[in-house]
Amino acid sequence: MVCLYGATTIDPCMQAPYVTDARQQQQQGQAMDSSVFVIVALGAAAAGFVQGLSGFGFGLTAMSLWAWTLEPRLAAVLVVAGSLTGQVLAAFSVRRGFDWLRLLPFVLGGLAGIPIGVALLPRLDMEAFKLVLGTLLVLWCPAMLLAKQLPRLTRGGRLADAVVGMAGGVMGGIGGFTGVLPTLWCTLRGWDKDAQRAVIQNFNLAMLLVTMVAYLATGMVTAPMLPYLAVALPAMLVPVLLGARLYHGISEARFRQIVLGMLTLSGVAMLASALPKVLW
Repeated sequence: MVCLYGATTIDPCMQAPYVTDARQQQQQGQAMDSSVFVIVALGAAAAGFVQGLSGFGFGLTAMSLWAWTLEPRLAAVLVVAGSLTGQVLAAFSVRRGFDWLRLLPFVLGGLAGIPIGVALLPRLDMEAFKLVLGTLLVLWCPAMLLAKQLPRLTRGGRLADAVVGMAGGVMGGIGGFTGVLPTLWCTLRGWDKDAQRAVIQNFNLAMLLVTMVAYLATGMVTAPMLPYLAVALPAMLVPVLLGARLYHGISEARFRQIVLGMLTLSGVAMLASALPKVLW
């Protein structure tokens, strides 16, 4: 180092370690970004196929991968955007069993629930939420899956449908989980697979559209999220259409097994993600 009065010149040899460290950190950051994008794409593709096949489940499937790596708000935005895109595609592919009178109570209840969910999201302990929801799915769905004959709920009428829709709207505002409770409810109602799918698919479509508008209006969607959206949405397009094509060839019993099995696995994934963070 050559020292002059009032000035200091740093030997380039002494500067090299700092430059090397900075380059290494930059390369590690780029590698991490690349791996995150791969996880986003894989989660979107798997979730898109599940949604195309069953009419729901994008959020549950995607979060089983994304919850480990993505910040909760980013994951919520990706789930809502991906679910909405998948529902639009599936709505054009599967249109049997549609009934406005059956769907309307769910939609009206859901519209009342979405603002509650959006308001809760910034204040919610997401790990505790996943723990409760995962426990519900893991305990209830296998019991329904193993039952020889499911109990059929005929009471409550449209008011009960609206209450379930409201609960789905709250969960949609929290993170795109609009279809969980309505799916369980439709199964217990004993509706055929086309009627179930028509309700779940179109309810999800309406709720997700309103949720995305609410996210945009409240500033939930930010510029740094756009590259992740640009990866997730194209990755799910073909899997959604493939799942929708396979749906037409499955039986009523197989459809029920697929729905309950997916919900069970989603619950297991939620518990696996939440328990370590809650307990330690």
